[in-house]
Amino acid sequence: MRSSGKEAPQRPELLCPAGNLAALKVAIDNGADAVYVGFKNPTNARNFAGLNFTNEQISAGIRYAQSRGRQVHIAINTFAQAGRVSEWRASIDKAAEMGADAVLLADMGLLSYAAARHPALKLHLSVQGSATNFEAINFAYEMFGIKRAVLPRVLTLAQIEQVIQNTSVEIETFGFGSLCVMVEGRCILSSYATGQSPNTHGVCSPAAFVRWEPQNGRMNARLNGIMIDHFEEGERAGYPTLCKGRFNAQGEDYYALEEPTSLNVLAILPELVRMGVRSIKIEGRQRGPAYVGEVTRILRAAIDAAMKADYTVKPMWSEVLDKMSEGQQHTLGAYSRPWK
Repeated sequence: MRSSGKEAPQRPELLCPAGNLAALKVAIDNGADAVYVGFKNPTNARNFAGLNFTNEQISAGIRYAQSRGRQVHIAINTFAQAGRVSEWRASIDKAAEMGADAVLLADMGLLSYAAARHPALKLHLSVQGSATNFEAINFAYEMFGIKRAVLPRVLTLAQIEQVIQNTSVEIETFGFGSLCVMVEGRCILSSYATGQSPNTHGVCSPAAFVRWEPQNGRMNARLNGIMIDHFEEGERAGYPTLCKGRFNAQGEDYYALEEPTSLNVLAILPELVRMGVRSIKIEGRQRGPAYVGEVTRILRAAIDAAMKADYTVKPMWSEVLDKMSEGQQHTLGAYSRPWK
């Protein structure tokens, strides 16, 4: 449990995505305190073609980061499949052997294996572990000795603060990137529509099931035959995701669950610092080095500014991040619920 003293707030870590070695170097060069990466195998929830790291590339990335006083976290954040558990264990072993600063795990069996086999390896509970309260986090600490937990993007600021006040585990929250409106680790929309779960395939809308169909001057977007959205000629088209589709509800076509938009915490950074959030995470391992560099640069400047009493959001920061946002718009998501 946190101390109730009045210690000066600690500057949170800026944790940035890296889908390849070039993105890792750009993140480090633009001020990331740490980066998170994944192997080129199914243990990684972003195991997409053209992304991720060979063993040699991760080793090179770790050397590059650690020689500059930064860290590399390796995401082994899918759930081990029956009869193939050795693949996930081998990735944990490799991460420890390479000298990774931490591994992100969601599977309880893998957490148990890592804690027993590599007691010196820092274990972070992945957002896919779906821990939304301090009881769940403290359980993972007592059972596996986790050092940090990544909170799903469904908690209000008050709920995040309650978690922090009731655990000694470091808390990591998302600060920028595509917004998941479900509780990560529990969503079954993709499984229902395609038979592929984000917990095993790492994506809400697997590319093999996405279809773009022109019809009478507009573009229809489907996921495994299910109409997700349609776009008029010249209208900006978002990637078809079930929870961000337009549906007919009570006779009206609109974004019934969530609009395509990105999370952006610039406006509440001082509040996250005050609460004691230990790490602010940028989403986007599937994005290129240009995205990583720009977003890292802005968040680095903003976090540093948030440590001072006269913090204000610079218009230039918002302009740059809006261009990088899904739908070129941003939201505070669940962090701000003014109707409560």
